Amino acid sequence: MSCPAITVHPEQTVPDAARLMERRGVERLPVVDEADRLVGIATRRDLLRVFLRGDDDIRRQVTEEIVVTAMGLPSDTVRVAVRDGVVTLDGRVEAHGQVPELVHAVWRLDGVVGVMNGLGFRIDDRESRTPSHRTGSP
Repeated sequence: MSCPAITVHPEQTVPDAARLMERRGVERLPVVDEADRLVGIATRRDLLRVFLRGDDDIRRQVTEEIVVTAMGLPSDTVRVAVRDGVVTLDGRVEAHGQVPELVHAVWRLDGVVGVMNGLGFRIDDRESRTPSHRTGSP
């Protein structure tokens, strides 16, 4: 045990506690109240449990909340498969710009540990990267 003890308070967020554990290289954090009295112990396993979700739940959230609601696409446009928290996206969206938007939105979901992108697109909406040529004097 380190001295002084590395502790957290009940009102601290799970991500904050996880970052503290990682930074300080500890497996457990005493949880203390305002008077520094021990009220519990938070373990890595406790913190991970918050983020671990079932594959079916993740698949439903990706389809309903991201594909349909956020992206405004028909539910059958993107096929979503999830195995052990790894989301595989297949299908064809309208524009190239929707692909990274969709992938990043999926990455931000709790429980997602990886994203396999198999998406195609109908329209390449990227701006041309060729430099513009100026005429006249500088």
